Parts: sequence; structure tokens; C-alpha cells
Amino acid sequence: MKLRVGVVGLSSAWETRHRPALRALSDRYEVRAVCSEVALQAEQAAGEFQAQPIEGFRALAQREDVDAVLMLASEWYGSLPILAASDAGKAIYCASALEPDPEMIHRIKQRIEQSGVAFMSEFACRHAPATLRLKELIATQLGKPRLLFCHRRELAEDGNQPRRRCMAQQTSLQQLVELVDWCRYVVGREPIMVGGQMHRASPDADRYDYQMLSLDFSLPESAKNGPVAQISCGRYVPSCWPEAVTFRPPAALQVVCEHGIAFIDLPSTLIWFDQAGRHLESLESERPVGEQLLSQFYRAVVSLVRNTSSLEDMYRSLRIVLDAQRSHRENRRISLIEL
Repeated sequence: MKLRVGVVGLSSAWETRHRPALRALSDRYEVRAVCSEVALQAEQAAGEFQAQPIEGFRALAQREDVDAVLMLASEWYGSLPILAASDAGKAIYCASALEPDPEMIHRIKQRIEQSGVAFMSEFACRHAPATLRLKELIATQLGKPRLLFCHRRELAEDGNQPRRRCMAQQTSLQQLVELVDWCRYVVGREPIMVGGQMHRASPDADRYDYQMLSLDFSLPESAKNGPVAQISCGRYVPSCWPEAVTFRPPAALQVVCEHGIAFIDLPSTLIWFDQAGRHLESLESERPVGEQLLSQFYRAVVSLVRNTSSLEDMYRSLRIVLDAQRSHRENRRISLIEL
């Protein structure tokens, strides 16, 4: 059977990930409607799939010929399309950042649980071929992780364009949430403590140009030091220096394990070292991440078994990022044991 979907929001990943995946999975997906704040973009995307451009996300969610909503960008409407889809009884694929509001997060979680609809967060890092191969190596050759390092470096947005600054802040939040989920997945257990640090471009700046958080994955009942993850996301390179962003970029993920060390360049390059020396694995032949994610969402919707793990992962990772920000404000580490 084909899953009839409505697309809400067209992010930069539309051309590189979502559009090719929907094309490749045309035997499983049929795009019926597209909604975007830029009407011309919605018309163009809808035309490619012989779908209808829709002006509002609520009208899209209530269409009888739409079984699921693909929320690919939050744009101006934030998390409201998720609530609208839940109210309409439509499954939800979420690839966008949510508002950093604990009350709204809890409301969304409750609404989805009450509606009983399928929900899936797009955590592309954990499903990348290089990550899946790393998990195999951790289980067989590298041993348990001890230290993890993640860093994202982006161009700073023009201070004279409030709309673009707001979108950049949402993107930074989304990146931090995904990196937290990535580290939780690689380590294989939950952190018990978080510490955060944030930096402003200038004392009177209204936004942060760098955010860093540290996760302690020690076991609560053990006195031994457990794995530690250092995660950071920065927008400190001026937009007039675009080449600086790509100069000597750090590995997307560096993992120090009991018997070796691994470096990941997303989505499909893994370099690791052990006593035997250097090993390079290029996993280009693996299925693209976008196709893997949408295939999983398809199974989640058509299956009679409801899986809430994706909702819990999104909820927990977002709360950890918010607690890291609270750690910075209060100048202390925050316990996550009760989270």
C-alpha cells in the first residue's frame, strides 16, 4: 500500500535528502499536498509530485487524502503542525526543531500519546552508515566508548536580518538535540549529569554564537568514571568568510574506546585505529540515510505495533539541551537522573 503524505515546510535538506528519498520510495509514498511559507516553493515542490499546494498546515492535516504529515521545516509556525496533525489523527514525521519551551514540549508529548498516532523524529546521525558500522566495531573490536567529541561549525547570520537569525537559532538548537541523541545512541545508555557553557558574540548581543555541553554517562551506582561526551555548536565565523567554515573541519564525531579510536565523517566515512594500525572504511554503497529513515517511518505507520521510542528520544534529548542552558545560567552542573 502507498502512504499518502502532506509535506509541511521545505528546508535546505529537501533537495539533498527528502525529495530524492520520496522519489526513490515512490512505491511506498505518494505526496498529495505541500505547504510552505514561500508559496512559490510550495507550488514548485507540489508540481514535481503532481500534488496540491496548500496555504495552511491545518488545512493540509485535515485533508482526507493525507494519511501522514512530513514536517520538514518549522518555518514561522514552530511546533503547531505537530499538534494539528495529532488532532487530525495523522502520523507525524518530524525533521525540524521544536521550541525550547518545556511546557510546549510536555504538551506535544501528551498530545501525541493521547492521539495514539505514529511519530518519528528524524535523527539522521544515528542512522548514518558510518554510525551503524561504528556500533558494530564497538561491540567486536574497539570496546566500550570512553570519550566522545562532536562539533558543528556554521556561518554566522547577518545581524541585520532578524528572520534569518531566528532560523539560525532554531537550526543550532536542532543540531544540539541531534548531537545529544547521537552520543546517547553510541554510548548505549543515558547520561546522569550535564554541564553547559554559552558565549555571546558581544556583551550586548541578543544571541549566542557558541554553545557547549558536557554529558557524564557514569553509572549512578558506580564510583568509577564513565564515558564523557563533549558537544558543541558554533556560529562564530562571519558570513563574509565562507571559506573559513570548510577550513580543516573537525571530524563530525570522534570516539575514544577501550581498544582504539574512531573518527566519523558523515554520512559514510569511518576511520579507526587500533594496535594493527589505521583502517579506512567508505560505506558509499549503503542505502542513503533519507531512504532508510522514510522506510522506517513507513513501517511504523503501517505496523499494528506502536513504538514510542522515537518520541521519548526526542523529548529526552531536547530536555537535556535545555538543562545544559540552565546549567550555564545557574553556573552549576544539572543532574539528569530524574529526567
